[in-house]
Amino acid sequence: MAELPELKGSALLELLNRGGARRVLEQPKPDLGYADSMPFPFLAMVGQTEMRFALLIAVINPSVGGVLLIGPRGVGKTTCVRSLTSILPEVPRPLEDVPLEEVDPDNPPPVQWDRVKLIELPLNARLEDVVGGVNERIAVQQQKIRLERGILARADQNVLYIDEINLLEDDITNAIIDAAAQGSYSVRRGAMVGTFRSRFIMVGSMNPEEGRLRPQIMDRFGLRVIVRGLTDVEERVEVYRRVRAHRQNPEAFLKEWAEATAVVREEIGLAQELLKETDISDDAMKVGIQLVQSLDIESSRAEFTLFEAARAHAAADGRDVAQVSDIRFVAPMALRLRRSEFMTNYLDNQHQEDEQIRETLTELP
Repeated sequence: MAELPELKGSALLELLNRGGARRVLEQPKPDLGYADSMPFPFLAMVGQTEMRFALLIAVINPSVGGVLLIGPRGVGKTTCVRSLTSILPEVPRPLEDVPLEEVDPDNPPPVQWDRVKLIELPLNARLEDVVGGVNERIAVQQQKIRLERGILARADQNVLYIDEINLLEDDITNAIIDAAAQGSYSVRRGAMVGTFRSRFIMVGSMNPEEGRLRPQIMDRFGLRVIVRGLTDVEERVEVYRRVRAHRQNPEAFLKEWAEATAVVREEIGLAQELLKETDISDDAMKVGIQLVQSLDIESSRAEFTLFEAARAHAAADGRDVAQVSDIRFVAPMALRLRRSEFMTNYLDNQHQEDEQIRETLTELP
């Protein structure tokens, strides 16, 4: 698939293309039988610029609200998300894993720096797996009742990946979006209550052939990417070559991309630091609001995501002020799939009804 013209000149695009000229290993070593997880390198992904672009922005600035990937099977959505593990930065984590209400504000637990992880939500997960519950093993063996944290708590300061999010049970989906919105959640089991942090980058993927996503869930995702299959013949051949090389000898393939991957991981960390000081210009803000209003988008999350994504793009480019050009780069991802024909028609009809009420009032004696 050809590069999107609106992405030309982007620092993030240059970052993605940095490893593009690397050749696949021509004579891979025999597979040594390692059982360790060795995801496909992020930089070794071929094409799919917008998908990788959106994921990088979400990693640099989690405030954009995560990423939703929409597309058919076999176009690399899950592979790309899992490949993020190679470029995720480090974050400070408490050494002690305790509920918030047990943390002493005057004596916070010590922290250690640890790499951000990718936490995947199994499609067959139960609600108790997601939010946590009573540790039955400890209850039986030690005669103690202890609340065990769930997947949402383990996803704190990590990336939570929800594949086939449109197929999740409603109660699980509601728990996830509430925890994502609040940054924490509470678990109640009888008289016991535990509150856990849940500040994570939410990434979802779905195949629209398998069912629609509820509007309130769609609205929680900041960036939306339509992922299509590659159309360029050379790119599809290159995908085959790289996937084959990775399967035959994943260790050697990862080594081939290790240097470029380390550089990208460092640049993401620098962009995150600069983001703390990055603002958005008045002109960019004005253009962004005009764009949202011109598209008849009601949700205020639209401009919030738009501005936060623009700040992340500017920080990745080494600038501390986001300009109109940054708005143009991120607008398609931030604003697509936000208009609701139903709500537009509903509000128009309501406006007409209100006008009729006012006209009738003026005609009364």
